[in-house]
Amino acid sequence: MRRLPLASLAVLGAATALTGCAASAMADEQVIDVGGAADLADGQYSATGDYVAPSGPESVDVTLTLVDGVVTELSVKGNATDPEAKQYEAKFVSGIDALVVGKSITSLNVTNVAGSSLTSSGFAAAISDIVQQAGQ
Repeated sequence: MRRLPLASLAVLGAATALTGCAASAMADEQVIDVGGAADLADGQYSATGDYVAPSGPESVDVTLTLVDGVVTELSVKGNATDPEAKQYEAKFVSGIDALVVGKSITSLNVTNVAGSSLTSSGFAAAISDIVQQAGQ
């Protein structure tokens, strides 16, 4: 089975408190066993991933299409209410496709996109949810 590393929200919160929204170094990773790509059903999936910004809780909506365990289409929408968090989400959304589309969902390890590391944790939470949906 493959494993999908997801950054620990506690570690991200601590890093944020010290370095701000653009924190790029992560001390620990939480590893969630998601099975192999062959175990996942083809289809379109959606999930919301929560994360914590310096201003408080935020989230991103992720919709993607899986074919043979590979992400073939991706849409990410930020839901931030804080102006600074909105800016980081916009940067994340503008750069995420190149890192995800065409890749196996079980091999994704997105930790920082265009300087936005916290949005990445929300994205990772949504991906974990989607993998669970596709495995049912």
